[in-house]
Amino acid sequence: MSTNGQGHLASARSEVEIGRMARQIARDVAAPASADVDAKARFPSETIEAFSEAGLLGALVPTAQGGCGATMAEVGDSVYAVAQQCASSAMILAMHHLQVACLARHGTTPALLSYLEEVAGLQLLLASATTEVNIGGQLRVSSCAVEAVADGFRLEKQAPVVSYGAYADAILVTARRRSDSAPNDQVLVLCASSRMSLEQTGEWNTLGMRGTCSTGFHLKAEGELDHVLPVPFAQIAEQTMLPASHVLWGFVYLGVAAAAVSKARHFVQAEARKRPGETPPGATRLAELVVSYRQMEAMVRDAAGRYDRTPVGEGHRVSTALLFNALKVGASTAVIDVVTRAMAICGMAGYREDSPYSLGRLLRDAHGSVVMVNNERIIRDNAQLLLVDREDI
Repeated sequence: MSTNGQGHLASARSEVEIGRMARQIARDVAAPASADVDAKARFPSETIEAFSEAGLLGALVPTAQGGCGATMAEVGDSVYAVAQQCASSAMILAMHHLQVACLARHGTTPALLSYLEEVAGLQLLLASATTEVNIGGQLRVSSCAVEAVADGFRLEKQAPVVSYGAYADAILVTARRRSDSAPNDQVLVLCASSRMSLEQTGEWNTLGMRGTCSTGFHLKAEGELDHVLPVPFAQIAEQTMLPASHVLWGFVYLGVAAAAVSKARHFVQAEARKRPGETPPGATRLAELVVSYRQMEAMVRDAAGRYDRTPVGEGHRVSTALLFNALKVGASTAVIDVVTRAMAICGMAGYREDSPYSLGRLLRDAHGSVVMVNNERIIRDNAQLLLVDREDI
């Protein structure tokens, strides 16, 4: 997947340039390929390669390691731009940036800092493997373990879902610290594709988000021990992985919602042109829909700003966890509501697959939001946190 986008980094280091380049790629590359990506459930190689060529896969890499040094809000905006054209491409970018954030904040060994330089210089694509057979989506529990050997480590994991794993240059894998460690004594391990084998164990034929290619794999990896992140995974999850994932996913859902509002707006405007002087029946519902969309947008952008302002060490506060958990539940619920209401405004034109106002793919992609870390599990977690939270909301 890697190509050398180093020559573009200087031009991609400002918020204006990152946004402009992302919007151009979304319009010129992601949009034309989106229907084919969805129909064939294939990896959106052209969009990811375009981001690589633009130097944007290293957006969150600090400038000290040759990256763009972007904020989460800036990266989120680039994901948002792509999501309006192809949610699968946007989700892949969101998950890649999430892994880069974990490395940038917690990968302090010389080997990991050197790898961050490679991410920026070679525009490497990162994936993650946190789920496991018989454990499912319980992020904070692992069955597999890091096995120390003479020249480094060995690791073997049965992962039921590894999004775009077959196309990634490296996968960050959760595992027990040692074979005799407790299931929740976990570390995060950087596993490079050059020293990893993936045996596919499942298929990916889903309702939506089809281009993420999230198949299952029997993963076997080996590497250097200093590719094991030096802090416990519990700390990485609390301070970076969970809040960053909810922010980045929120921008994906916001992009899907924006696309639905745009289709509804164009439909109502077309109806208005047919009957000059008359207000189309859907105009009032469109105005109400825009209010809901703006509320969703405020929620997502506020959380992104909060992430950028929160020092790494404060990521474990109960109030912080409650905020980002609420973002995930709120944004994933809102996107389904917005797309569904947009379809009601467009009527049969939104329901048809052969219409310029078709909302079928957006509706299918939107429903994937509630099962990417099940909302019921997050609400249960928040219920437990609220029992001990001593801060006012």
